[in-house]
Amino acid sequence: MKTFLKKAVPLVITALAITTCLFAQPRGLWNNKQCAVVLTYDDAIDVDLDNVVPALDSVKLKGTFYLIGSSPVVNKRMAEWRKAAKEVHELGNHALFHPCDATLPGRDFAKGEHDLSKYSVEREVSEIRMNNVLLKAIDGKEQRTFAYPCGDLKIGDVFFYDQLKNDFIGARGVMPGMPRIDEVDLTNINAYAINGQDAAYMIGLVTKAMETHTLLVFLFHGVGGGHSLNVDLKAHSQLLHYLKDHQKEIWVAPMAEVAAFIKTNRKN
Repeated sequence: MKTFLKKAVPLVITALAITTCLFAQPRGLWNNKQCAVVLTYDDAIDVDLDNVVPALDSVKLKGTFYLIGSSPVVNKRMAEWRKAAKEVHELGNHALFHPCDATLPGRDFAKGEHDLSKYSVEREVSEIRMNNVLLKAIDGKEQRTFAYPCGDLKIGDVFFYDQLKNDFIGARGVMPGMPRIDEVDLTNINAYAINGQDAAYMIGLVTKAMETHTLLVFLFHGVGGGHSLNVDLKAHSQLLHYLKDHQKEIWVAPMAEVAAFIKTNRKN
C-alpha cells in the first residue's frame, strides 16, 4: 500500500499541475499576443494626414481611418489617403454624409438634410455602399469595416446594418468595453472615445486589456487639434510609444485585420 501511494502521489501532483496550467492559460490569445489594440480615427480631417499618419509611421504601427466620403479632405488630399492605404493603414467607411439622428439629446448639429431620423433605411444603405465604391477607388481593397456616425444604430426601430453585413467584416460602435475574443459583437464593436484624457489614462486601458486578454479599441477625432473632440499630441505620442515598447505582448493592427482574425478564430 505504501509503495502504491509513493507512486500515486507524484502522478496526482503532476496531473493537478497540468490542469492548473491549462486553466491558467488565457483563452483566445490575440495573434499570439496578450491582447489586441486597434487605433481608430474618425471623420477624415486634415490632422489625420498631418499628425496621425506620420506619428504612426514613425513607430511602424498601423491604424484605421474612418472616412466620410463627402469630406473635402478626401477630395483635396486623395493621393495622400492612397499613400496611407499603401502603407497598410485601413481606410474605413464612415458613411457618405455622416448622418446622425437629430431627435436625440444634444443633436442640434444634426438637423437638416442629413438628419438620420428623416432617412429611409434604403437611403442610408445606398449611401454607405456608395462610400465603399469611393474607398475602393482610392485603395483598391474589397475588405473593410464600418463605423456608425454618432454611434447611431437604428433608423426608427430598424437596425440598418443588418442589410450591410455582407458588405463589411465588422462595424465599430462608440460604447466602451473590453470583450474577450468570444464576446466581441462584430456588428457593434466596443470602443473608448478619447476627448482630453491624458496618456496615463490611455496607457491604463492598455494595461487592463493585457491583464484581461481582451480587445481594446481607441476612438480618436482630433489629434493635436482639428476637431472639438481632441487628444493632446504629446499624450497620443506617449500612447504610441508605449504600444511599440510592448509589442511582444500587444497586437496592434487595423480593425479589418483584427475582425478577420476574430472570425477565423471562431470558425476554428
